[in-house]
Amino acid sequence: MSSTLVISIMVALIIILLLVGAPIKPMRFIGHTTVKLGIGILFLFFINVFGGAIGLHIPINVFTAIIAGFLGIFGLASLSAIHLFIIT
Repeated sequence: MSSTLVISIMVALIIILLLVGAPIKPMRFIGHTTVKLGIGILFLFFINVFGGAIGLHIPINVFTAIIAGFLGIFGLASLSAIHLFIIT
C-alpha cells in the first residue's frame, strides 16, 4: 500500500472517532498499556546506562519492555537475574 493511502485511512478513522466518540474502556486500556510500555522502556534504558559498569546489558525489545513495564521493579530485577545468572 502506498503511504498516502495509509495516511488517508488513518485521518478518516480519526475523524470518525471524533464525530462518533470513542468507547471509554478500550481507549483507557490502550492508554494504560502504552504508558506502562513507555515506563518499561525507560527502566531498561536506565538499567543499561547504570549497569554498564558491572557488565549488565538487557536488550530493549518488545518482550523485555512488556516484562519491565507490567511487572515494574520486580520484572526488571528478574530480567537482571536472568542475565547475570543464566545467560552469562
